[in-house]
Amino acid sequence: MDFVTDALNGLVALQTELDRLLRNPSGGAFVGLSGAGVYPPINIFRDQKGDSLVIRAELPGLTPDDIAVSLERRRVTISGERKREHEGRGAYHRRERAFGKFSRSFAVPDDLDLEKATAQWRNGVLTLRVPPMAEAKPRHITIQAA
Repeated sequence: MDFVTDALNGLVALQTELDRLLRNPSGGAFVGLSGAGVYPPINIFRDQKGDSLVIRAELPGLTPDDIAVSLERRRVTISGERKREHEGRGAYHRRERAFGKFSRSFAVPDDLDLEKATAQWRNGVLTLRVPPMAEAKPRHITIQAA
């Protein structure tokens, strides 16, 4: 009976790994990957004016004290830790909420001023806003008639 149990557990583990691989083919081997199962989920876009870069990370259940943001050499890193919750007693029927340390890093364009970046926290969503460097903004030159 132990052989059957071990074989079934092995098949379940194999199926879990195959599902994970199909959702994220790179297997999480590179920094800054996207896809199902990557934590925290992040959106990166330019604001409506098209100048500032906005990075939004969903971090429900955490507080700003649980998160660290660093900006260094054209790289933004969001890291922290989700503490394990001790819910109920006995065995779980299903456990999908991940816990532990996390870190996501992203390269950002050269035209951004990392020194002027700001961060806001609202309802479990971290919003980073990185404005462009002054010299990167387009300039308009007035044409004078001669």
